[in-house]
Amino acid sequence: MTPERPADRLPALLIVCALAAASMVIALAGVSPARVSAVELMGAERTPGEAAFIAAHRGGSAMAPENTLPAVRAALVSGFDYVEVDLALTADGVPVLMHDRTVNRTTDGTGPLAALTLAEVRRLDAGASYSAAFAGTSVPTATEFLDVLARLDGKAILDLKGVWTPEAAATLVDEVAARGLERQVAVASFDARTLAYVQTHSRVISRLLILKSLPADVVDAALGVGARGIVVDRSALKAHPDAVDDLHAAGLRVVAYTLNSDRQWDAATTLGVDGIVTDDPGLLQHWQRGLASD
Repeated sequence: MTPERPADRLPALLIVCALAAASMVIALAGVSPARVSAVELMGAERTPGEAAFIAAHRGGSAMAPENTLPAVRAALVSGFDYVEVDLALTADGVPVLMHDRTVNRTTDGTGPLAALTLAEVRRLDAGASYSAAFAGTSVPTATEFLDVLARLDGKAILDLKGVWTPEAAATLVDEVAARGLERQVAVASFDARTLAYVQTHSRVISRLLILKSLPADVVDAALGVGARGIVVDRSALKAHPDAVDDLHAAGLRVVAYTLNSDRQWDAATTLGVDGIVTDDPGLLQHWQRGLASD
């Protein structure tokens, strides 16, 4: 879950401004921030030392090409708690699974995703650069991903990249609801407006605010956009360890990204984070089992 580049540099003042703008969107839509408990999707708050839930980063990139259906299937069949995938919009407004702004790194194509139509994206090979065994693997649409998630009865964190339009957010909510996944999916974003658009169409789907750094009052920031928790860079938690207790006291959940070593897992678990996003969910699962046996 690599952060958006503008968000990397976003000072606390701009975060507050973005949250204020989102509040105006909600107010204009006549919807107040939902205060539904986070327990339903993410379970009871963890205590320090208790195992966090595991979210396979980018759909399970340790097992298959990132953000592809083979990776998602492998992660879900392996029994990990969640798959975390990235959704971004094509030039014609269709959400597909893609992390980067360009298609260069993960496909045989070039150029910004936002400049390519869905038809152009569908012609790309998203598997050959990972392994010859996955040659011909396509970039999946959000609809295809949700079909797999529903069929395998999985849970997911959807990282909505960039700024979404109200229409795209409404369509995604409709697709989630049509498959009965509203209580199995959490929508996450750096962008407060995008979360507000989702909220105007669903008071059931959980929303998570992604943060690279923590604002002065992280609880107010999360509640201000109707979020049920945050997805936060591990270094921000290290700098503000009391934030986990503050968020838990408000009934919110804390997911840390992207942790890939036992040292990082131990530090996050000691703080009592509720979820861990990792590139190596299998090893984290093994580590947690060892922790439980001690």
